[in-house]
Amino acid sequence: MKELTRAEEQVMQILWDLEKGFVKEIRGEMPEPKPAYNTVSTIVRILEKKGFVSHFVFGNTHQYYPLVSKTEYSKNRVSSMVKNYFKNSYSELVSFFARDKEISAKEMEEIIEIMNQELKNKNKDNND
Repeated sequence: MKELTRAEEQVMQILWDLEKGFVKEIRGEMPEPKPAYNTVSTIVRILEKKGFVSHFVFGNTHQYYPLVSKTEYSKNRVSSMVKNYFKNSYSELVSFFARDKEISAKEMEEIIEIMNQELKNKNKDNND
């Protein structure tokens, strides 16, 4: 899956939230200063060429919708980050955050709880 530019990702975030939208609606969700209508239109067409969005035709206008889900894109980006920065090891990733001074003890406890629950679920699935 191709990586998106910051502008492309911003448009995708809006489309994921809207589920579908016209360029005018997408632009309307953007923060000030809003880019020109033609700029947003160009970004959406690039996303279409990359296979991230498609459209419905309504007269001379198009309503765009995502072909790639936010979850699918997120999984791909995280996997790529783990591969490129953490020796393809999720334990390296978790260790990195555990050593980070900005993560609180409470957040670490929450992560451990989530991991323990997932471990229980996997063990249960393997025993079924």
